[in-house]
Amino acid sequence: QVQLVESGGGSVQPGGSLRLSCAASGTIFSAATMAWYRQAPGRERELVASISNTFYRKYVDSEEGRFTISRDNAKKTVALQMNSLKPGDTAVYYCKSSGPRGDYWGQGTQVTVSS
Repeated sequence: QVQLVESGGGSVQPGGSLRLSCAASGTIFSAATMAWYRQAPGRERELVASISNTFYRKYVDSEEGRFTISRDNAKKTVALQMNSLKPGDTAVYYCKSSGPRGDYWGQGTQVTVSS
């Protein structure tokens, strides 16, 4: 059974930073593309960043330069470093794994950016 557990969310002031982490189990992690999505109230879930099994990174245009996705195959974790946070970044952030066993989602972690 594939499980993804996110951590690192919280409340931060505009301009601040947070580092989200997602720990995976029950998956062939090294073969999976890992991604971070977010969903704000009243909006659809949207892709924030992804990193392939070959470490190819993709970002939503508006986030490139502020957000950095990374992975550690030995620890089966994927991280999202978020800098210069804005109120518009407020959302629930989800980790997603896409691999040989299909697509899986974590339960989400709340990020709130407010003064």
